[in-house]
Amino acid sequence: MASTTPRMKITYATLSADNEELQSAFDAAVERVRGDFGRAYPMIIGDEERAGGDLFDDRSPIDTQIVVSRFPVGTRQDVQDAVAAARTAFPAWRDLGWRRRLEILRRAADLISERQFEYAALMAVEVGKNRLEALGDVEETADLLRYYSDIMERNEGFEQPMGSLSPTEHTKSVLKPHGVWGIISPFNFPMALAGGPAAGALIAGNTVVMKPSSDAPLLAYKFVEVLREAGVPAGVVNLVTGPGETVGAELQENPGVDGMVFTGSYEVGMRLYTHFTRDYPRPIITEMGGKNPAIVTASADLDVAAEGVMRSAFGYDGQKCSANSRVYVDRRVARAFVDRLVERTKQIAVGDPTRRENWMGPVINERALRKFTDAVEEVKRDGGSIEVGGNVLRDGDAERGFFPMPTVVTGLSLDHRLFSDELFVPLLVVGEVDSLDEALARANASAYGLTAGIFSGDQAEIDRFLDTIQAGVVYVNRRAGATTGAWPGIQSFGGWKGSGSSGKSGLGPYYVQQFMREQSQTVIGDGASG
Repeated sequence: MASTTPRMKITYATLSADNEELQSAFDAAVERVRGDFGRAYPMIIGDEERAGGDLFDDRSPIDTQIVVSRFPVGTRQDVQDAVAAARTAFPAWRDLGWRRRLEILRRAADLISERQFEYAALMAVEVGKNRLEALGDVEETADLLRYYSDIMERNEGFEQPMGSLSPTEHTKSVLKPHGVWGIISPFNFPMALAGGPAAGALIAGNTVVMKPSSDAPLLAYKFVEVLREAGVPAGVVNLVTGPGETVGAELQENPGVDGMVFTGSYEVGMRLYTHFTRDYPRPIITEMGGKNPAIVTASADLDVAAEGVMRSAFGYDGQKCSANSRVYVDRRVARAFVDRLVERTKQIAVGDPTRRENWMGPVINERALRKFTDAVEEVKRDGGSIEVGGNVLRDGDAERGFFPMPTVVTGLSLDHRLFSDELFVPLLVVGEVDSLDEALARANASAYGLTAGIFSGDQAEIDRFLDTIQAGVVYVNRRAGATTGAWPGIQSFGGWKGSGSSGKSGLGPYYVQQFMREQSQTVIGDGASG
């Protein structure tokens, strides 16, 4: 159902939304979507809605007794059929031309925006995002379709006249699509990180086979559904659900897949990167998380720093690739900073995120909760201090969910593994340093290089940070999020080192080109086309 609520643009930098009409519209959407819980959905392969044999339950991390949806356990044969359908559909989609493709995808973007509350309500229950985060995820998906379309249009389909060596020679550079792309998307941005890569591939003229996380298949299904409704032909977008051991492995190994996008862990991403390009070079775009640092200098506004760190560390339970999970603070202001951070962290309301009063919900599954509790025990064992949090909410409505409390840790050695290993849970480690140079050295001594932030009132310190930090996305004095909150067309989002493979970022002006390859065309005589 389309929303009639006056639109307020919700992004990840939105600090609050006191609009009562917006809040009421979200509450109403939650009630509407409850009627669909437990429904079985098909895979989408070519022009077929394939029910498959065995089904798996997509359960809510808020309450594991809630089955949000059921999906087929896809097989290697399902992937093979989807790849074949995508290959069959590719020539017509490519030949449709970029202008017509943009018309269809912009129509899909408008439909997504119209259904923002419905999709966000489903997302809040499926993956445990609070309402602002869920609304932002849906709006980002629509904006990705629009922004990548604008980039294609601005570059006139990436057809560039070149020079000539004679009056009869006509040469141009043309970027052309590869063919079929596989897209493996994660749970944490279940629509944006399925929709964004798919949009890039489709706008460029490719066809796609999508494999969403088994923790979040429903929003990927909704995205494919809306594309089909907007006019994307059968076979151009295919959805196969199921485990990585079969569906993911077949996408990796199938020779009919020309390119791949993967968003997820470093370990899985590197394994995929190595094997996908084993026989011959094939393009692969990976985004593999981060251990994102914030630096707080003695000249910083500590209130702004505490707010920005809190929002980035605990927004969506620390389950963002860009989450701020370590802080290096000048020891002269360390205690004052930590006190402010603890004060703000204590004010976080934890619980069912579909309720407007709760800012932080559950982590995605029991494995994530165990990672949190194991880390807390490790802090205690190794002499760290838990300044706030460290426990799990288990009372009342939280009894059947996965609700860690936001946790701030001090007192660990700066060489401790919790300063280097990505956890993807709401646990932040704070370490004291003697200088900005020490903070930068510690921040850069990481396999990752996704996001980073600094809080400083000294321009020389800021300049040194910008010149030295090894990260693809950086922020200075950002109260809305020390290391988080990128938006299409505003901040490009991509990692260096172990955080990304392509050197070109999503959300930015160079993303769509990665789904294309260059051809130089030289025509002699009068047969050259304009």
